[in-house]
Amino acid sequence: MGTIITDLKNTFQRGNIHIRFIYINAGCFIITTLIKVLLQLFNRANETLFQWGELPASINRFISQPWSIITYMFMHAGIMHLLFNMLWLYWFGSLFLQFFSAKHLRGVYILGGIFGGALFIASYNIFPYFAPIINYSFMLGASASVLAIVAAAAYREPNYPIRLFIVGTIKLKYLAIIAIVTDLLFITSENAGGHIAHIGGALSGLWFAASLSKGWDITVWINRPLDFILSIFSKKPRKAKMKIHYGSDKEKDYQYNANKKHQSEEIDRILDKLKKSGYESLTTEEKKSLFDASKR
Repeated sequence: MGTIITDLKNTFQRGNIHIRFIYINAGCFIITTLIKVLLQLFNRANETLFQWGELPASINRFISQPWSIITYMFMHAGIMHLLFNMLWLYWFGSLFLQFFSAKHLRGVYILGGIFGGALFIASYNIFPYFAPIINYSFMLGASASVLAIVAAAAYREPNYPIRLFIVGTIKLKYLAIIAIVTDLLFITSENAGGHIAHIGGALSGLWFAASLSKGWDITVWINRPLDFILSIFSKKPRKAKMKIHYGSDKEKDYQYNANKKHQSEEIDRILDKLKKSGYESLTTEEKKSLFDASKR
């Protein structure tokens, strides 16, 4: 069991940002599902308990649980809901990273979720159609975040070919347009909140890509606080005590040459591993060593 946990931890740490988001979403789903099962076994099933992590349409309810604008985008209603969103996140997250950075993906994921959630709340409070159900409507899922990633990639590389089963090859811009138009057509359906959130997420992704093309990164206001929070919880390496050794010039030359030889052998080993297994197989230290070597 310990080995499995260690393997999962290592995979999480070495994985790209979209892989980490998949782990977080899957972990949240497993934990909430296990809690539901335990409560049912003791005849204490209570769906309202989990509504504190879901995003409410009611403004009054949202004021009492403002954190839900973040937590809802990591929760899912069922295994198929989770699977569909995570497959899209994996495919289009990989594509997104070909054109943008990992920090951009992190920021766009959060930005898309926030915009999708905000449009969901606004729509349910503006349009009379939703008035009868506003107090009973909650939203959860990563769909808005994923659509933001898709839309940003489509704006950056609109003619990128996407191969679809049966349909064949289609340009990315058409896939994004189909997704957005479909959501527009179904905003009065049973899953109205989800479709509205998708539109909000897609619009935020387009805004991000359009702004970045003009030199303005709108994800900065998300990434800076996240970097600060992560720096608090990250382990800082202890500084080694400085030790000065005075030796002869011959000893210094020998030590210098030995160190250079060791560094060269280590870089050769890392390059061999990179050639055989790919960049993702490298550890954090190996990636750092390779980066430092490229700067020399």
